Amino acid sequence: MSIKVEQLSKVYGTQKALDGVSFSVGKPEIVGFLGPNGAGKSTMMKILTTFIDASSGKAEVNGFNVLEQSNQVQQSVGYLPEHNPLYLDMYIKEYLSFNANIYDVSKQRISEVIELTGLTPESHKKIGQLSKGYRQRVGLANALLHDPEVLILDEPTTGLDPNQLVSIRELIKTIGKTKTVFLSTHIMQEVEAMCDRVIIINKGQIVADKKLKDLHAGKAQVVVVEFDFRVEDAFLLRLPHVSEVKNIYDFVYEITFATSEDMRPKVFDFAHDNELKILQLNQKNESLEELFRTLTQD
Repeated sequence: MSIKVEQLSKVYGTQKALDGVSFSVGKPEIVGFLGPNGAGKSTMMKILTTFIDASSGKAEVNGFNVLEQSNQVQQSVGYLPEHNPLYLDMYIKEYLSFNANIYDVSKQRISEVIELTGLTPESHKKIGQLSKGYRQRVGLANALLHDPEVLILDEPTTGLDPNQLVSIRELIKTIGKTKTVFLSTHIMQEVEAMCDRVIIINKGQIVADKKLKDLHAGKAQVVVVEFDFRVEDAFLLRLPHVSEVKNIYDFVYEITFATSEDMRPKVFDFAHDNELKILQLNQKNESLEELFRTLTQD
């Protein structure tokens, strides 16, 4: 496993930021680490990157113990913290060259990460002249400099505009095909677009750890269908597994099925067999945001 955490706890005075947390992350895998403010996300990432020590428990990154083999962990991890520390008076290439010397990285690698993170058009500028989004790119480029096996990203898409979001998202997805990416974010759409799996933490404890595709498994399914004329609710109740039918407006109906099976083909066949014309047919799943609120609300 690229990341292995066993019964990890962190106490600040009388406050328990992490309380017996255990999980593992393989390779290649992109895992979203979610939780409300103060849940323990940044604390976990700082422990995994050796910035702080745990109070108890064990954590390994790339097989190295974060407490006993911190140098090896640092050499094999790329880290983008939530508050991206940058030298604003340095030029982009100057800053990356400065950090490359620490890892004994070639000039060619500096050029590669500049191109990889879309910094080429701004590479002649000082970091202090960059927008917040481009500063995030500089931080990501720095995390990628030494080609680490594990990338730990704390709020990596903060401050990015929609176009930048797409490019950084694709970059992270590409990296995740061969490496381990462990990232935190408050943007649920980014998790759904990038991640293979989600771990949700609340009040220092893991409350969910699932593949993204399995989050809705076993739940009721809602299908929204629009016909070209009014259909009686009782008629639609003849569909298999139906638990409720609502006429939302005009000729649009919300049909709830007591199954996680995709019922859209059944609705389509039912309409065809009964000479009903469908104008739209969509599946309405409970969003990750709704699941997050359910698991983390007080």
